[in-house]
Amino acid sequence: MSDNVKLLLVDDDQELCELIGEYLQSEGFDVSFAHSVEQALPLLLEDGSYDLLIFDIMMPGQSGLELLQQVRPRIKTPVIMLTGRGEDIDRIIGLEMGADDYLGKPCNPRELVARIRAVLRRSGQQPAAEESTDKLAIHGIELDCGKRQMQVSGSELELTSAEFNVLAELMRAAGTIVSKDELTEKVLHRKLTAYDRAIDVHVSRVRQKLAAVLPDRELIKTVRGAGYMLVNE
Repeated sequence: MSDNVKLLLVDDDQELCELIGEYLQSEGFDVSFAHSVEQALPLLLEDGSYDLLIFDIMMPGQSGLELLQQVRPRIKTPVIMLTGRGEDIDRIIGLEMGADDYLGKPCNPRELVARIRAVLRRSGQQPAAEESTDKLAIHGIELDCGKRQMQVSGSELELTSAEFNVLAELMRAAGTIVSKDELTEKVLHRKLTAYDRAIDVHVSRVRQKLAAVLPDRELIKTVRGAGYMLVNE
């Protein structure tokens, strides 16, 4: 499943890179490294052939967040952020800037591999157990789950892989409440844990993007203590 999947790990800790790199390579991934934003930018902007990027948030000089900010408008490649303990704000900012997921440091290599595969699955780069080819439509929003495309009133709208899957799950269940636990499992392919706000941020970003093209319509409602619901037409 991991054959020919190219990863770029950006972290100033060279010893950690070697350890993680060895494990990732043993799992079949093709791993490249950069130890600063300055090293990473040429690789990303000139090569750009990576399937997934892993950025450490805390690095000397420019941070992983600054790197994400510089490349996200031009590169749609999925990104996982590595964050130190107590960096909850940075995690949320990373997600708001377009990161697909995050993992705390020090990270368990097995958990990192699981997150990588989950992000690749939901971005359509590795097959899920049941490949969805649904075409969904409501409120003028059209999703083609096979092609991973979204249109609103005929105009294409860009979503990250996580945002696309959030909207797809809510559209499939339009008019009913989808719990945060269920959304986390279906979208992020992991269990919801205490203080995990990843799914909330992804839902918030979907709301913002829908509001930009469908103003004055609150399509996604928060049901306190229960979850989220896309309203029926």
